[in-house]
Amino acid sequence: MIRNQIDIISLGCSKNLVDSELIMKQLEANGYTCTHDSSQPQGEIVVVNTCGFISDAKEESINTILELAQAKEEGRIARLYVMGCLSQRYREELQKEIPQVDKYYGKFDYKQLLTDLGKAEVAACAGQRHLTTPPHYAYLKIAEGCDRHCAYCAIPLITGNHVSRPMEEILSEVRWLVSEGVKEFQVIAQELTYYGIDIDGKRHIAELISRMADIEGVEWIRLHYAYPTQFPKDLLEVIKNKPNVCKYLDIALQHISDNILQRMRRNFSKSETYQFIENLRKTVPGITLRTTLMVGFPGETDDDFEELVEFVKWARFERMGAFAYSEEDGTYAALHYADDVPDDVKQSRLDRLMAVQQEISEQLAAKEVGKTVRVMVDRKEGDFYVGRTESSSPEVDPEVLIPAGDKTLDIGAFCQVQITASDEFDLYGKAI
Repeated sequence: MIRNQIDIISLGCSKNLVDSELIMKQLEANGYTCTHDSSQPQGEIVVVNTCGFISDAKEESINTILELAQAKEEGRIARLYVMGCLSQRYREELQKEIPQVDKYYGKFDYKQLLTDLGKAEVAACAGQRHLTTPPHYAYLKIAEGCDRHCAYCAIPLITGNHVSRPMEEILSEVRWLVSEGVKEFQVIAQELTYYGIDIDGKRHIAELISRMADIEGVEWIRLHYAYPTQFPKDLLEVIKNKPNVCKYLDIALQHISDNILQRMRRNFSKSETYQFIENLRKTVPGITLRTTLMVGFPGETDDDFEELVEFVKWARFERMGAFAYSEEDGTYAALHYADDVPDDVKQSRLDRLMAVQQEISEQLAAKEVGKTVRVMVDRKEGDFYVGRTESSSPEVDPEVLIPAGDKTLDIGAFCQVQITASDEFDLYGKAI
């Protein structure tokens, strides 16, 4: 056990990661040494930042807490604290079931940990973070919460309504991150196109991204977690015209069958979805689209699923993820629908959908062979440098592998790469 060391363990999404980075900076300003996501925490204090989005994430969070509770009982750690989405929603239950935890915090009161440790928030570090990502890229959270109430989603129950961060505060953070060496920004929110609505009733996401793009040193901006309904068209113009805004959009569509879209309370129809994608590709030629789809939602018939398969074949998404529906406490679906699609049917549909997408991904990747592309070098791994094009976000998208023996490359720098081969997952190339 290392005295004065705090191990932070972040589970779930990148929005959670930003919270971990904020508290780490404050803890370090108060004299602690912090480690992040250690496989074997050795600090006297461990803080678990939990996820409560879907059943698998909740199970991972609970198992992690239980393992650390045992470590505390065995004297391998002195104190254990829990924060984040799971404890925001299930604090009372967790306190009863796992009392070995010294204190549970929610999604928004986690800085109370400083007071409980006999410390205070350091004003000079307000808004600053201990980056846990490679130093050349960072996640930028522009809002919390969500005003959408999709039938399957527990996020509004956990995080509350959409709250936009002040624009000048965000831009100040970008400037600070640039001064720290960050070149690439993954802009994140539960629903980023809603940015500004709660401030003055208007969407200001296009203005925010445009002003970010004008900051010297910002090389790439990539947009995550948009919603198709009332999508702001001026944002597409920013993506199209600002050279450092990546032609990339992460927009979860969930399904295509009108039957399921209505049951999901998505407020967007099949025909509107087809038109929307056509307009995206027409307005921003060459745009990379990432989406997430769901199978096995209550009431999904074989015909509904076949519509979804045909949609994926038509859309040919450059990036696509999918998951099987799981019932979440308190959601509209849990309260009003029976979870009537058997688990084996959910799994077979998921497998088939991803097999269709894998073939599409392999075909699209093959078309990149022979092209010369700009690549951000993320790391060296074995005999390869590993990087990404503007069409790939960190951790979730395909990468570019470059033989390390050919040329010495700088980590966190851009280089030109000629693509020489591909598979369904990655591209291969040589630096030129």
